[in-house]
Amino acid sequence: MIGSTRALRVFAYAAAADLRKGFDGLHGLVAAELGRDPLSGDCFLFVNRARTRAKVLLWDGTGLCIYQKRLEEGRFACLWERAASREVELTLSELALFLEGSRLVGRVALSPAESGRKVLALRSGVW
Repeated sequence: MIGSTRALRVFAYAAAADLRKGFDGLHGLVAAELGRDPLSGDCFLFVNRARTRAKVLLWDGTGLCIYQKRLEEGRFACLWERAASREVELTLSELALFLEGSRLVGRVALSPAESGRKVLALRSGVW
């Protein structure tokens, strides 16, 4: 299981990645393409063009870890269909759903959008 009791940020690379890349290649993608620090403790998700394989790069405090998954049936959700930038930020729960093969990740917001506070006005004694 990826994660711990601390809050993790998850950034998905919003393009097909060459998953033949190892630690150094994925480290380079994070630094050059996403402009983020691979040693920050955040999770970085990469998916191949066929969307049948995924890798997660994570710094655990002592070294880089790569978690890899191959789906035997179906495909991972396409995270780059509607991406406006090179990355898509996910929650740790969305990452877990994604790695389980859920097709709803990246298409349906799992957290409610922030809304402005509404002030209710009372009319003379009417609730």
